[in-house]
Amino acid sequence: MFKGVYNWIDERLDITPMWRDVADHEVPEHVNPAHHFSAFVYCFGGLTFFITVIQILSGMFLTMYYVPDIVNAYYSVEYLQTKVAFGQIVRGMHHWGASLVIVMMLLHTLRVFFTGSYKAPREMNWVVGMLIFFVMLGLGFTGYLLPWDNKAYFATKVGMEIADTVPYIGPYLKELLQGGTVVGAQTLTRFFAIHVFFLPGALLALLGAHFFMIRRQGISGPL
Repeated sequence: MFKGVYNWIDERLDITPMWRDVADHEVPEHVNPAHHFSAFVYCFGGLTFFITVIQILSGMFLTMYYVPDIVNAYYSVEYLQTKVAFGQIVRGMHHWGASLVIVMMLLHTLRVFFTGSYKAPREMNWVVGMLIFFVMLGLGFTGYLLPWDNKAYFATKVGMEIADTVPYIGPYLKELLQGGTVVGAQTLTRFFAIHVFFLPGALLALLGAHFFMIRRQGISGPL
């Protein structure tokens, strides 16, 4: 049955050459941990992507129960953790994964830097990778407020004061993120929209460009 459905789709879209191009791509020996233990450092990028996928899937689950307003936000998170089956596990994965993905991205960035993989012809991919890093930091910052507890509230106030210190655009950036003069209902709504729509859209576009350039340029060689 699956083969019949696949053949039906393939006759119309000719997808076989596309996935065969990926499947037949040989992994260089220097990035195979089975051949060289030092090749493990080349796995940081793949591990980062794996954690990112977990973050996306767990985040999609959380949005099914989360209510982005100051009256119900905290109680919706509490309900998720105490009443929904596996809710505490999924939220824990999303919560700790947010920190772990930053650690893995830092290790991946350090590997790229110290092995010289940012040099020609991969300068553009380095820039895209750094943009992905900043988007991930933005996701962590905007997601921190969403539980709407005391820790999240005061941490966000500190973040707003930091944003206010940016030269020239600081006050405008603070007002844009805060949605007014105080951290309140507008701030929570804007952080939710940025966290769920704007930044994930930018992340997916950047990841697509990142993988496209890796596929075109190949995996960088050893130092």
